[in-house]
Amino acid sequence: MKKKNSIQRYISGSIVLVLLLLGIYSCNEDVLDETPLDFISTTNAFNSPGDIEMGVVGLYSFGRDWYSAVNEKYMFVFTALGTDLAYFGEDPAGGYMSNWDTDITPTSDLPKRFWTKAFDLVYQSNTVIAGIENLEWNNEDKKNMYLAEARFFRAFSYRILVTLYGDVPLVTEPIATPKTDFVRAPKADIYKLMEEDFAFAAEKLPLNGQEATAGRLTQGAAWHMLSETYLAQNKYQLAVDAATHVINDYDYDLMRERFGSQPNLFGSENVYYDLFTKENHNLGSNKEAIWVVQNDPDVTGGGFYAGERGYGCAYYRMGNTPDGYKAFLGDIYNGSYTGYSDTLGRPVGWSRPSNYTAYSIWESDWNNDYRNAEACIKRHFYFDNPNSAYDGMEIDWSLYESRSSAFKDTNQYIFPFFMKAASPNDHYTDLSRAGGGVNHKDVYAIRLAETYLLRAEAYLGLSESGLSADDINEIRERSNATPVEANDVTIDYILDERARELYTEEWRMLTLMRLGKLVERVRTYNNNPGNPGLSIQDYQNLWPIPQTEIDLNTGAVLEQNPGYE
Repeated sequence: MKKKNSIQRYISGSIVLVLLLLGIYSCNEDVLDETPLDFISTTNAFNSPGDIEMGVVGLYSFGRDWYSAVNEKYMFVFTALGTDLAYFGEDPAGGYMSNWDTDITPTSDLPKRFWTKAFDLVYQSNTVIAGIENLEWNNEDKKNMYLAEARFFRAFSYRILVTLYGDVPLVTEPIATPKTDFVRAPKADIYKLMEEDFAFAAEKLPLNGQEATAGRLTQGAAWHMLSETYLAQNKYQLAVDAATHVINDYDYDLMRERFGSQPNLFGSENVYYDLFTKENHNLGSNKEAIWVVQNDPDVTGGGFYAGERGYGCAYYRMGNTPDGYKAFLGDIYNGSYTGYSDTLGRPVGWSRPSNYTAYSIWESDWNNDYRNAEACIKRHFYFDNPNSAYDGMEIDWSLYESRSSAFKDTNQYIFPFFMKAASPNDHYTDLSRAGGGVNHKDVYAIRLAETYLLRAEAYLGLSESGLSADDINEIRERSNATPVEANDVTIDYILDERARELYTEEWRMLTLMRLGKLVERVRTYNNNPGNPGLSIQDYQNLWPIPQTEIDLNTGAVLEQNPGYE
């Protein structure tokens, strides 16, 4: 791999004791290509606009780590695991997020991990903001652009915090010394800051197409986030107005014809498939991309995407054919069979889609919705061993007289694989294992289809179901799905459409929490066979404040959320 300068990053585990260091974010000349500056305070780090540039690039690194560049199970919690969309296929009975009552507590890992990760980015953003404000500038537009990026990331982080935890400490200045007297600010105060930050970013960020490099923020991304921020407060008309700016004012559009690289591996590829083909995310002809997280295989620190590991089924673990031969020989690498298909990668089944996600939501348009095509959701898998009489036949568990692993057969080994998370025949690392579960395709952080669905939700809040249906149908008609009638539009229908359009992309946990629908929908739709409904409790539409934060905050009281006391 091509080498670039790098630094070591250290992030503390608590909001009480903080060392401010920025991490690596290196990409090639077509994306972010600076190495960020490590810094302890604004007094010794930011002495020139170049220092500011490196500090801002560091914020992109922290932001990217919410989407990619991390190969751990927790990365799939806010997108799928523990929601209505998916359960932990590798071990449904006792695996990750299989039991809300034990996995989400004041002393469990996830609440602390997410709290720390989000507040780290708040602190880094505040430090960069202060550095920008303290520096003398000859170019006010440049100053405001950097401020807009830093303020966007601060609001981005508070979006996570306020949705997961409710009232949280409001921190708007750098923390240079240990602080032990945090208090929880009302959600209204957090949303006010988010509105101000996103609004500033919407005014001062570059226009779409004028950003310095691929992956940098533009005004459309800020308007999109502002629309969601208004929705969270039931400010429906403001949410409509913000989303309309994105849809009408920046030359975005839904992709309706095939474009860019157009592989033909499965015979049913279509425009929706093309949206997720490697190299297509950043194309100028891709009018649907609003903010794309960059994953570059050619530089140190360039990032990767563990979508295959998380969303795919572990087909290679299923054992033998009915007549006793290895079920998958796989591709040949360095003269030997690998046991893996480079088309499918090496998944492990962390996020097994619920029956709701894999089957129910497609029933009305099973054969015509492009998003349900075999190229987009692989449902058929075949034995791969020429020595077996079953070679090339579709895997069917009824062909076996018995299976010792029947529980794993349909929960881990074979289940519908949403191929938007895969990069078929395009891996750069761990080639003897078909990429080892990761690839290097870019990832959409914001796509115009979601903006339409935000506006549809806002129109529904205004009792304008006809306009809501119009926005939903822009998406459905692009995918050759039957248009929805206005009187059939409900918030649950919109959530269904979000699942069809945005599975693997949207942060489903935040969406359901924002709407107060998490508990209801997990109980209704998460069919984890080891624990249907995941034992989620009535009070768990919010996560608990980590107990370590409460204990270390000796100068004031950080109150715990109800139900977790």
